[in-house]
Amino acid sequence: MNGKFKIITAMLIFGSIGAFVKNINLSSSEIALLRGVIGSLFLICVILFGRRKPSFKSLKQNLVLLILSGSAIGFNWILLFQSYKYTTISNATLSYYFAPIFVIILAPLVLKEKLTPVKVGCIVTAMIGLFLVVNIGVGGTSSSHNNIVGILYGLSAAVLYASVILMNKFLRNLEGFETTLVQLIVAAIVLSPYVFIKDHMDFSGLNSPASIINILILGIIHTGIAYFLYFTSVKELNGQTIAVLSYIDPISAVIIAAVFLGETMSFMQMIGGGLILCATFLSERLGRADLKQCSDRGRYSG
Repeated sequence: MNGKFKIITAMLIFGSIGAFVKNINLSSSEIALLRGVIGSLFLICVILFGRRKPSFKSLKQNLVLLILSGSAIGFNWILLFQSYKYTTISNATLSYYFAPIFVIILAPLVLKEKLTPVKVGCIVTAMIGLFLVVNIGVGGTSSSHNNIVGILYGLSAAVLYASVILMNKFLRNLEGFETTLVQLIVAAIVLSPYVFIKDHMDFSGLNSPASIINILILGIIHTGIAYFLYFTSVKELNGQTIAVLSYIDPISAVIIAAVFLGETMSFMQMIGGGLILCATFLSERLGRADLKQCSDRGRYSG
């Protein structure tokens, strides 16, 4: 399997995550915990059977950042899954893809990067796109389908996603696969007491074969297999190819939601979504040019 086929497959898997989450009868925190547990167990098996040897010295050197970023990933999942519950998958995905814009905003403080006119243009373009998505979406909002709340959850998840991207830039001597495995383990550990306090660890929603199958698919396929495909493909492709093919994720998410869940977007919302994706794509290209390297995007939405 070549690199392009791997990453395209991974992006299609990530794009379908919302459709599965919407059909799991558990709280967002329970879903996030089980995803972390099942996904990390799968990747541990990959390491054992593949005879990979993690660099424990490097893991120890980066331990604090791995703990912080792993914790952010866990709560990022909770917020994203909450977004799916309140709004459409399209709105949740587009608001979540605001993360690179938040990276641009925070980069001058964290990475000491200059905020150039082009980057400001990306921010303004994304804001206009978000306004179109939110403003048009409010008209069709019902009490059980609160677009504003859902989009706010998506944006909050994007902030945590952005923090993970920034923290990952400070990691040293670690491969993306090792980083992701440790972060998933940390996410599962950190979420355990949270879920125990909030939901009492009863997992009563797993009362049907469908729910059990969906959570296993989420953990094994959407996390374990998709992450494995993504990180093995990264080694075979250049940064520009990865950036372009990564946008199969949000586009496929919108298509899957329309075909299988009957979700629709107005013409103006489509324009808004296009503006957001164009702005984030350009911002990522600028980020790679500034750093002269392909940073791991960290597939934590999916």
